[in-house]
Amino acid sequence: MGSHPINLAVRFILELTVLVSTGSWGWNQSEGWLRFVLAIGIPMVLAIIWGTFAVPNDPSRSVKALVVVPGVVRLLIELGIFAFASWSLCSIGFIKLSLLLSLIVFAHYAVSYDRLKWLISQKT
Repeated sequence: MGSHPINLAVRFILELTVLVSTGSWGWNQSEGWLRFVLAIGIPMVLAIIWGTFAVPNDPSRSVKALVVVPGVVRLLIELGIFAFASWSLCSIGFIKLSLLLSLIVFAHYAVSYDRLKWLISQKT
């Protein structure tokens, strides 16, 4: 079910939500020019991390991994980034959106149980 087109679309929307959430958090952390740096830089760093560390032959990716990691490490990276996005929303006062994001992430991973099993079994 993890590679179903609807689930992949939900995953893509979740990834975009991470970028917007963390960018909004960065914007709210400072005044002046630093807010621009944080609003652009934080999502950029997260996107680089997301795209750099991967499991070999991951069916949910279209490119080769730059840095090969075990499946559990990749799962922890994903969950950490989603958790940071949820915390970011909560931190800037969007508590209900934070809870909704967490719920959708949980549902996405529950539906993607086959990908979770595959990730956990990848030792590299």
